[in-house]
Amino acid sequence: MRVAVVGLGLIGGSFALALKDKNIASSVVGVEANAANAELALKLNLVDAVLPLAEAVEGADLVALAVPVDAIPQLAIKILNRVTDNQIVIDMGSTKQELCEIISQHPRRGRFVATHPMWGTEFSGPQAATADSFAGRAVVICEAERSDSDALEAVENLYFRLGMSQLMMNPEQHDLHAAYVSHISHITSFILSTTVLEKEREEEAIFNLAGGGFDSTVRLAKSSAETWIPIFLQNKYNVLDVLREYIHQLNIFRKALEKDDTQALKQIITKANEIKKVLHK
Repeated sequence: MRVAVVGLGLIGGSFALALKDKNIASSVVGVEANAANAELALKLNLVDAVLPLAEAVEGADLVALAVPVDAIPQLAIKILNRVTDNQIVIDMGSTKQELCEIISQHPRRGRFVATHPMWGTEFSGPQAATADSFAGRAVVICEAERSDSDALEAVENLYFRLGMSQLMMNPEQHDLHAAYVSHISHITSFILSTTVLEKEREEEAIFNLAGGGFDSTVRLAKSSAETWIPIFLQNKYNVLDVLREYIHQLNIFRKALEKDDTQALKQIITKANEIKKVLHK
């Protein structure tokens, strides 16, 4: 299989590296608008070559879109305009509803498989790519019924070989669930970090006092604005819905604390402890 990866940052670079590491692809070429990232991807052997978009698409059996989510819909249309009935296009973005709506009427919609590998770190760029990133993780496939059977089967097999479990969802379900399990986590980390930095002017004190709990909670605050602003805006209404519930729960905690209500605080924490039943099924 010849694969073209458009976007050689954390996700695209890791995908390219994993395909090469597991001998899934006979060749992997990249498309990268950032010249420094393109040079680094070649230096790190993430891809065999970096090519212009048209040339990369023409020679690929599969084209993977790993660019910021606000760029994916129009890029998907541009690439679908070029592909044949034997080529496959996937995306790896964190939002799906807008993308699926925009490509829904394209004559080659069947050659597209909308996917979201549920993995990422706070780091970005080709230098953050790792070969074992996707193993043991889940990938969501949206609107599987809209993809041609051969395209869907090939993509399912690819992710299986990468060691990923697979979930089928419609775009609306995906974006709502992603808002709860991924997007709100990043917002929490961003806001906690800005709160601490605003209140604690002496940075040395932060580093001296910070323990494992603080470090793990704010880890995501190191994530790229270029990646996350488009995600928040594309999934705006689901994120706002989650924020309303999150703020509501914060207010419940605040009121219990103001009243020295030990029982209410215990109930909140005990209920929160139940998350381990979900996470360790």
